[in-house]
Amino acid sequence: MFDATRPAHAPTDHPKVKFGKVGVLLANLGTPDDYSYWPMRRYLNEFLSDQRVIDYPKWKWQPLLQLIILTKRPFTSGAAYKSIWNHDKGESPLMTITKDQTAKMAASLTERYGDRVMVDFCMRYGNPSTQSKVREMVEAGCDKILFFPLYPHYAGATSATANDQFFRALMQEAWQPASRTVAPYFDHPAYVEALAQSIESAYADMATRPDILVCSYHGMPERYLQQGDPYHCQCVKTTRLLRERLGWDETEIVSTFQSRFGPEEWLKPYTVDHVADLAKQGKKNIAVCAPAFSADCIETLEEINEEIKESFEEAGGEQFTYIPCLNDDDAHIEALSTVVAENLSGWID
Repeated sequence: MFDATRPAHAPTDHPKVKFGKVGVLLANLGTPDDYSYWPMRRYLNEFLSDQRVIDYPKWKWQPLLQLIILTKRPFTSGAAYKSIWNHDKGESPLMTITKDQTAKMAASLTERYGDRVMVDFCMRYGNPSTQSKVREMVEAGCDKILFFPLYPHYAGATSATANDQFFRALMQEAWQPASRTVAPYFDHPAYVEALAQSIESAYADMATRPDILVCSYHGMPERYLQQGDPYHCQCVKTTRLLRERLGWDETEIVSTFQSRFGPEEWLKPYTVDHVADLAKQGKKNIAVCAPAFSADCIETLEEINEEIKESFEEAGGEQFTYIPCLNDDDAHIEALSTVVAENLSGWID
């Protein structure tokens, strides 16, 4: 069915086309191609020029970005990336993990649907681009595409901008495939279960149980919450559902927010400050996880495991344990495959 052929009832001179496949396109934030200055500058320019991320007027923001921020930040960000870089494969950990997730998702979905599905991934910023992967899927005969932003929680600066880019890619297609986007899955039972299992497994390996688990979510300006972005509420609900699944008391887990940028007030409490406060309050043994990230990246491997850890230890903290993201863990892949299967209902059964 997937080889190029003439559509049914078409005249004999109709060009042959491929059709009948369903594409599942996973999307993550993105990564620079290298940690040197120019690749970092290209990546940061694309990222920080996105008005879903920085919504200041262009006339005000772009001169500041181009003349000041992008002359300095590629050096500091490049050094941070270098400290976590997968030098063996010549790529960032996010790229490595996303490739592994995609391979496992492809195997899982092929087991369910055979060769009727095509699974691939794209990045919102950097490579591989969303447009290039949409083009590849259309050329391979995908007349339906399920677009899956790998963000459990909705935010304008993550899920929405990924969807925007997908829709822009569809605008370039002469014959657009039917399309669907996957909704946030922050409260999906399979996701919460995978998250809980990862916490239980990590705690089981510790000699001493942590005093508290800090669920550190990526932050956003508080103003976005007031404008109607549901991210904060979804994060808090994930923490509550995780606590209930673990059977813990409210004192054993807390939600915080990291990665502040710019002069505005962001969602609080700030992780970097809160872990220091915990140490000063006598909580010398803490664990930190990052439920909003589907894969470990610069914000978890460098920011949490270095900057935030340092803040905790400088305030008197003694034992700091970072619990990795779900990455390509089997329970995570099963949860994501379940979400995909639910979203493919009616297209393929």
